[in-house]
Amino acid sequence: MKKLLGMLLVVGIIASLFISSSQTYEEQSLIPTLQDVLPNKPFEAILSTLSISYWERTISVEERGYYHFIEFLLRKSAHFVLFGLLAAGIFIALPSRIPRFFLAAFITLLLAFADELHQYFTGGRTATIRDVVLDMSGALTFLLIVQVISWIRSRKKNGYPKG
Repeated sequence: MKKLLGMLLVVGIIASLFISSSQTYEEQSLIPTLQDVLPNKPFEAILSTLSISYWERTISVEERGYYHFIEFLLRKSAHFVLFGLLAAGIFIALPSRIPRFFLAAFITLLLAFADELHQYFTGGRTATIRDVVLDMSGALTFLLIVQVISWIRSRKKNGYPKG
């Protein structure tokens, strides 16, 4: 049952990535939604103190505006989390008798490159290796968590003492 859920997670994420990568920036812009949901610009003072260098551009409230900065944070967080979940789903779906950690990481890396390549051919989108690095940061973080949980479960299952 876990393997089936892992595969469903993988297929669902790949489908959502394909759809997302097929859309132009304008089609998937979060700015109108953020303006509706956050009309009072919560935490603007705190966020105004942050500045992120990304792809030789400075991303900050001052440079881009409050809503663009929030959108940037959400988009990059989505990269980290989605590819982390994707890697975890692949790990779970793979048979335990093979080196799942490395195979899941490699498959996720290929999918991250494929996603950026797909964006390259979509109008109004850019493909960047930095997003692949961000994707793999999420993937490796989630894989480490899943690997540790798997290791702990196998120790308990095999009756190893605590400590």
